[in-house]
Amino acid sequence: MSRYATSSVSPPSVRFSRLLSFPIAISACAALLVLAGCQKQEAAAKKLPIMVRTQTVAIADYAPRTSLTGVIAARTLNNLSFRVGGRVAERLVEIGQHVDQGAVLARIDPQEQESDLRSAQADLDAAQAQLTQASATFERQKTLLAQGFTTRRDYDAADQALKVAQGSVDAAQSALANAQQNLSFTELKAGAAGVITARQVETGQVVQAAQTVFTVAEDGDRDAVFNVQETLVAKTPASPAVTITLLSDPQVRATGKVREISPAVDQASGSIRVKVGIADTPAGMPLGAAVIGSVSAKPAKAILLPWQALTSSAGKPAVWVVDPSTKAVSTAPVEVLAFDSGTVVIASGLNEGQSVVTAGGQLLSPGQTVEISGAAQ
Repeated sequence: MSRYATSSVSPPSVRFSRLLSFPIAISACAALLVLAGCQKQEAAAKKLPIMVRTQTVAIADYAPRTSLTGVIAARTLNNLSFRVGGRVAERLVEIGQHVDQGAVLARIDPQEQESDLRSAQADLDAAQAQLTQASATFERQKTLLAQGFTTRRDYDAADQALKVAQGSVDAAQSALANAQQNLSFTELKAGAAGVITARQVETGQVVQAAQTVFTVAEDGDRDAVFNVQETLVAKTPASPAVTITLLSDPQVRATGKVREISPAVDQASGSIRVKVGIADTPAGMPLGAAVIGSVSAKPAKAILLPWQALTSSAGKPAVWVVDPSTKAVSTAPVEVLAFDSGTVVIASGLNEGQSVVTAGGQLLSPGQTVEISGAAQ
């Protein structure tokens, strides 16, 4: 064996001391872990309350406001037509044109009516000639009867002939008046001032009597027409005041009242047509203009809270309620009546005077202690 070789076996005393050090180290680590856990529990126990903002529950009258889009329409629409048939010789107006009362809108060829007028005039002239002759005969028979130179039968015959002639003249005059009136009917005139909204004929077209030629929206008060859901109609007061605003210019406003509600539901849209009368319609609301109608529904008792106050508990709407004595929070299920702009309307589930968390609720858990930073006004 070389003289440089050394022994690697430790003395028995050294091995024994190492074996004794292992349990001591394990015990020390365990003590350290227990000490760290205690420190975390003490830190959790000393955790500061969460700062929140609250609002005191107050019950108030809530009247939801509904807005719908509609159009301005004429209150009275007249369908104009010729009272005699014929070929349209002239059309004088266009759609959208304003016309005055009595203005001529169109004419039909009057050739047939002029011919009837001449015939009626000729019949009247003949009847008047017969009347003149019958009148002279009657006067002569009357004189002769007084002198005893004629018979009573001839006198009666002359009297009867005079009455027949007079009747013929009356009939001819009536026929002439009808012919003159029919000739005037060849011109279609506006019965009232208004705007032409529809046209159904062109020049050269043959029309029948009573066939619609023009539709005129009469001047005067207008209506705002809306298609309203049936449920909204049922919740709206009987005679609400409706605020009408021009969609293209909100500065143009008017106030109207419900004038007519359709008794039937439209099968295509499932809505009810409502007409709102606008007295003294502003000039800035022409026919066909788009408008917004706003109306408040029947008021109901409710609680108004910011939408941030709403949370969920077991899948249902709820809010955080602060216990005034312990400052601990708990969830309270609520029934939501409606959602408004930035506001949730609570129908039930809260009592007046309770304190509800309106900001900071996303950090809360049941039983959490809070610190109130301020109350919403």
